[in-house]
Amino acid sequence: MNAVTYLESLTHRVLAGEAIDEDDACWLAGAGPDLLDDLLAGAAAIRWRFKGQKVELCSIINAKSGACSEDCGFCSQSVHHQTNVPEYPLMGFEPIERGAREAAGWGVARFGMVMAIRGLREGPELETVLAHIRRLQAAGEIIPDASLGLLTRPIARKLKEAGLQGYHHNLETSRSFYDTVCTTHSYEERVETVRIAKETGFYTCSGGIIGMGETPEQRVELAFTLRDLEVDSIPLNFLVPYPGTPMEDLEPLPVWEMLATIAMFRFVHATKDLRICGGREARLGPAQERIFEAGANGTMIGNYLTTIGREPAQDLTMIRQLGMTL
Repeated sequence: MNAVTYLESLTHRVLAGEAIDEDDACWLAGAGPDLLDDLLAGAAAIRWRFKGQKVELCSIINAKSGACSEDCGFCSQSVHHQTNVPEYPLMGFEPIERGAREAAGWGVARFGMVMAIRGLREGPELETVLAHIRRLQAAGEIIPDASLGLLTRPIARKLKEAGLQGYHHNLETSRSFYDTVCTTHSYEERVETVRIAKETGFYTCSGGIIGMGETPEQRVELAFTLRDLEVDSIPLNFLVPYPGTPMEDLEPLPVWEMLATIAMFRFVHATKDLRICGGREARLGPAQERIFEAGANGTMIGNYLTTIGREPAQDLTMIRQLGMTL
């Protein structure tokens, strides 16, 4: 069986509701640039079958910036790295409300409050977070999500009772590569946070950063860990090395490899929301409109945590011109 025929057989299997295995996914991840157009055609067919033409938009606000105790090698907000990013405590509600209202005006469905933090504990900061969530929920303009670090079950229950609907916590990479990325907390702590979020009833968003030095096979490993966890949404980010971090000198992946990675994730996660987030503009450039062809059905618009995104109007125009809907 030649490569194109094998790819067609994998596409038909997924379209029929069957799951591919890790060997299949590794083959997809290593198919190479000559097979890219065929690979994207398969991924687009799968996205169309299970997700249609609707694009799910999300947006975030960096509600507490810098001085994070963890040493994640990609992160500009770690206290372990000399990056000179802004540091400020948890915001009051007014700027968060403005951000949510602005995002709702762009057609964003989900709005995430993000804190640079190992994890919330009992105390005044938690109470402020809960108050912010209650007010966002009461406003009813947008779905309140959050990314607040490692979870415990008691904290998760309080967040849920306050009205939080979605919880985001990336695994970042595969278990086999993780020690290269972070040493201050374990991979299992990240996995357990995702498990707690799911059992609490949150819409669970977990993905990773591509291009930190991992192999294509390790990207497949991440994809299957996320499949085992049955997360609802997979955000894929592409590393934009930040000066002052241990990863500042890493070279970007070729565009074809980033698109192929998105497609592989769509083959593995046929029915899930697949979102392209950080690094979309900087790493894909003019090719970013191909994320939907590669199988994505969602993206983040607006600014990121410590980097600026492009104008939302540009993204909305791109989506309309591609014949997609919100």
